[in-house]
Amino acid sequence: MEKTPQECFEKLLSAYSHNYDLTRDVEAEGGGSFPAMAHYFLRDEHYLVRRDKQFYATEQHDYTFFHVTDRLDAAGARDLTERALKTGFSMIKPHKEHMSSFVTLVVLAEVIDAEAAKILKKTRFHKNFRLALHGWMEYHIAAMECSTGTFLSNPAGRGARKTLEANFGSK
Repeated sequence: MEKTPQECFEKLLSAYSHNYDLTRDVEAEGGGSFPAMAHYFLRDEHYLVRRDKQFYATEQHDYTFFHVTDRLDAAGARDLTERALKTGFSMIKPHKEHMSSFVTLVVLAEVIDAEAAKILKKTRFHKNFRLALHGWMEYHIAAMECSTGTFLSNPAGRGARKTLEANFGSK
């Protein structure tokens, strides 16, 4: 049984809600909005002898933006990838305890044009902050074409694609 992108979106939000904080109707940098965003935060601290003698701490963030559409064309894919990257990048605040941040775009579309799929697969972005002393960030993209049940991702987005496959792949 085929599911609409909106039905897939609701099921995916339910899956993300176990480990992420969800926010609906998120405004994007430079105009537009996303129907939802999921944020994951992890802080790890190590101590010497007592808790007030902190040895070091690390922080990790994952900002996942969701987009639901009937048809994704090449122009829409370019605009979408730029908006998600710009919005996620504005949320990253590097400091000495920041280890890594991931900005993830998850696209659920009824149909994804061949040119749009190529753009999503080829989009890459990685940035080190202060020679990686203040951490780094990476851009992940995963998409699902609901009409055919096909999945795609950029090289960094394999984990997000596996999440889609686990929720919607054939059993």
